[in-house]
Amino acid sequence: MYIIVAAVLIANIWVAVCNRGSERLKLKKIGDALLADWRVVLLSIADAVILLLAVIVICIFQTRWYLRVGYILLGILMQCFLMFLMAGQLNWKRFLTLAFITALVWAGFRADYQYDQYISTITMNDYFDYRTYTPFVSGSLAKETEQDVQLRFEDTDTLPRMDGATALYPVYAAFAQATYPEAMKDKEPEQIRKIVACSTTANAYRKIVKGECDIIFVAGPSREQEEYVASQGVELVYTPIDREAFVFFVHPDNPVEGLTIDEIRSVYSGSIDRWDQLGVRGLGRILAYQRDEGSGSQTALERFVMRDTPIMPAIKENVAGDMGDIISRVSAYRNHRNALGYSFRFYCTELMKNFDVKILSINGIAPTVENIENGTYPLASYFYAVTRSDAGEETRVLLEWICGSEGQQLVKKCGYSPVGPAY
Repeated sequence: MYIIVAAVLIANIWVAVCNRGSERLKLKKIGDALLADWRVVLLSIADAVILLLAVIVICIFQTRWYLRVGYILLGILMQCFLMFLMAGQLNWKRFLTLAFITALVWAGFRADYQYDQYISTITMNDYFDYRTYTPFVSGSLAKETEQDVQLRFEDTDTLPRMDGATALYPVYAAFAQATYPEAMKDKEPEQIRKIVACSTTANAYRKIVKGECDIIFVAGPSREQEEYVASQGVELVYTPIDREAFVFFVHPDNPVEGLTIDEIRSVYSGSIDRWDQLGVRGLGRILAYQRDEGSGSQTALERFVMRDTPIMPAIKENVAGDMGDIISRVSAYRNHRNALGYSFRFYCTELMKNFDVKILSINGIAPTVENIENGTYPLASYFYAVTRSDAGEETRVLLEWICGSEGQQLVKKCGYSPVGPAY
């Protein structure tokens, strides 16, 4: 492609040099000058085709409408420049006009780039960092029990190795801090995070199957994860430890207050792609973000919303790499007023609370703690402590404690909705 573009540009310059000073091209009308030489006509057509293809490719991967307009305008300006050049009609007035408009477009691109750089500094500072909840570290945000608990492990070498989803790290870090020995304080933070790790849902499932950890705290598995577990001949045990709301959110300037499950299913299947189809005017196309395959929130979308309806393929730019990324893209910082995203309630309202998004009601029910606990919110689901069927004694003891009154009290204190006995 680069060779073709270079060849055409060289041909343009060659024609311009050959026609310089030619009497037949010194015509007052640009149209007559263009038609005076067959080489100018052919190269003008070739230029137009190449520039058109380049602009189309760029616009396909660019979601911001004003940048698309800018690239289209640049293509037109380049075409005009080349035609004026070859036809011998590039006087100072036209050159300066084209240069001025090009400079304005370039300044717009530069301003957008600087804004993105500014956004990245905000999100880097305000993103939830699970390491701030590392247990046994000075200044850790992990919740502590108000009194000594009945379970306290003694040997640091036989502790159950934890892992799980980012959204659940605050709660299982609190489990570790409550039940693991005080000698953990003597370890470096990196060593502690090898025992109480956070490698995300997809990686946690792989690690427990391979025996690299003993208990993981995650949402239910995707179909692919279930198939992977079965293919490895491993049996996993899923124990509910809390209930959480799977939520959808929009930019705070979006006037919509709620959607139905059917409407969301239609959006993510591709049958609804504009906000005016949902009664919201002036926002254009719906920028429906997705998560990567195998993540807890993507699995929740597939299981609880889409069910047997296929999800439309997402372009790479619309797939958020982590839970924090999808919230920051939809938030007021990004100014994507047409965006729609999803995550879990606690992650949105507590761990990413510095990002301003509007959480939607689903089927007319808001995802409050009360509605999660009384079962009226339609997209409430369990988070699980997942163990192997051949789990060791320490892991079984820990799981029993988590499901007991002390463990469930700690779940509540961390801001999640318990599912165990009275607390």
